[in-house]
Amino acid sequence: MGWLPVDELEDGFGWMQDERLARTSHALRVEGRVWLIDPVDAPELEQRVRSLGEPGGVLQLLDRHNRDGAAWAARLGIPLRRAWKDVDGTPFEALPVRQHRWWHEVALWEPVARTLVCADALGTVAYFRAGGEPIGLHPLLRPFPPRALAHVAPDRVLVGHGAGVHVDATAGVREAIRTGRRRLPRALVGGLSAGRSGGAASR
Repeated sequence: MGWLPVDELEDGFGWMQDERLARTSHALRVEGRVWLIDPVDAPELEQRVRSLGEPGGVLQLLDRHNRDGAAWAARLGIPLRRAWKDVDGTPFEALPVRQHRWWHEVALWEPVARTLVCADALGTVAYFRAGGEPIGLHPLLRPFPPRALAHVAPDRVLVGHGAGVHVDATAGVREAIRTGRRRLPRALVGGLSAGRSGGAASR
């Protein structure tokens, strides 16, 4: 099958590629419409996506996270939106992560279910975490953590690499932001170890 089920929710679900990158995709229903976020192709999941509700759109959160959003948009007959440009007409607020010539990324905040959705800003695979962190910042973001993520209080965090966090999510995010820079050396060591053993990278 090439992927594993993850983040099974009443209003959505995720699928994580069975690979060293651990790329994770999500389908999330908000106000009756289903939004696919940074999805990797899995045609066998089309019916499950449709059963959640009316497809609303595909959202890409990071400029280098092309993945298979275009294929999903064509299959479902819905638009592909680059969320760092605008999220007008969606139920999400875009939280800035990085806006540079070489890095455009936002996270999504959905206030009703208190859901934070990230691409590379936060992750739960070894590449992102320093020591025993349940969730950690991308190593390149640790010197200047995206403070906007600390201004929301999520009940759950869905990430682009790894399984989501559904317990103590707000505390986990705020701890990651607060200690990101201080734990950079430990994260770099962990990242190098994960890379040698097949850890995550951006894609």
